Amino acid sequence: MSRPVRRARRAHIAMAGIPAVSHTLPSLEVIRELVARGHRVTYANDPAVADLIAPTGAELVPCTSGLPVADNVWPDDPIASMDLFLDDGIQALPQLRAFYDRDPADLYLYDIGLMAARALAESQGRPCVQLSPTYVSWEGYEEEVGALLWGLPGADAFQAKYTDWLAGSGAVTTDLDAFLGRPERALALIPRAMQPNADRVDGKRVTFVGPCFAPRTDQGGWTRPARDVKVLLVSLGSAFTRRPEFYRQCVAAFGGLPGWHVVLQIGKHTDPAELGDVPPNVEVHPWVPQLAILEQADAFVTHAGMGGSSEGLYAGVPMIAVPQAVDQFTNADRLVELGVGRRIDTADATAEALRAALLALTGDPAVARRSAELRAAARAEGGTARAADLIEAMLG
Repeated sequence: MSRPVRRARRAHIAMAGIPAVSHTLPSLEVIRELVARGHRVTYANDPAVADLIAPTGAELVPCTSGLPVADNVWPDDPIASMDLFLDDGIQALPQLRAFYDRDPADLYLYDIGLMAARALAESQGRPCVQLSPTYVSWEGYEEEVGALLWGLPGADAFQAKYTDWLAGSGAVTTDLDAFLGRPERALALIPRAMQPNADRVDGKRVTFVGPCFAPRTDQGGWTRPARDVKVLLVSLGSAFTRRPEFYRQCVAAFGGLPGWHVVLQIGKHTDPAELGDVPPNVEVHPWVPQLAILEQADAFVTHAGMGGSSEGLYAGVPMIAVPQAVDQFTNADRLVELGVGRRIDTADATAEALRAALLALTGDPAVARRSAELRAAARAEGGTARAADLIEAMLG
């Protein structure tokens, strides 16, 4: 537990986000810590995630979202996906104004998925801080990545639509690239090791505080069945879990594997009966306390979402990355570059390939050494306490 910072008065800190679990979970401990330090914290988000926010002590400000997070049906086209976020921000801004124009915050925190909160803060002349659950832009990003994105079909219409909205939003920053990619101040809630081109990230704007974790007692605990067995966790996170064939391959790969106990998370969309006969060394759950298991695990099969990748590095666990979508392919390659992972694409994730990767990873002393080094580095970045200290410093 971090040391509380005494302030002359309690501040009103607002957080604004979207109801995707992968965007909500990373900042919750920061919110909890700010409340514990005596601040009034309001959290604007969809009531769908009210149960996640309530334990932090923050006050929910209902802000309904139109994003397809319930069924996770996203367009394959990146411009179409960005347009969904723009439309969601357009309808969210009046909701934010309805509350915060009459009760302004002293400082606004916002998730990358709800840029309308930055427009609100700038219109009120209040400081704002982006809490990024994934990697941030770097010097040269606009030329190396942005130019490719803006060259896609439909990009011109999207830029015109966004620029038009931005001009009437009250935001001070009206340059689209700057508004989207260059926050006034940002805290990256990921290990710096996961950031592409980390040496070119502007340290005056962005601080890597690492994963912000705390004991998640509300999620329950987990105890390994015996000390003489190794533990493998298999999880595709919260969004891409409708993968029965992949789970069957995992059961075939690791079921009955001598010396191993397997925890298999299959999500709410897969019926356990679809897995067939499950050997005694495999336990199957729709949801598990992931970090609690990883702290006791010896290996991790993950979709390489940023949350799962960060938790794996934080726990010092070698990973088999089976990416499913968006940034997961880049994350999977990064884990390989770091020397703690193997990438197996879904089409190649046969029982034989999965088993061979597990045995190779866990039998390599170099992987064990590198995992330990990255575990120490992730924990040294400061996490929750450092994030809260930096936010309080911005209040001054």
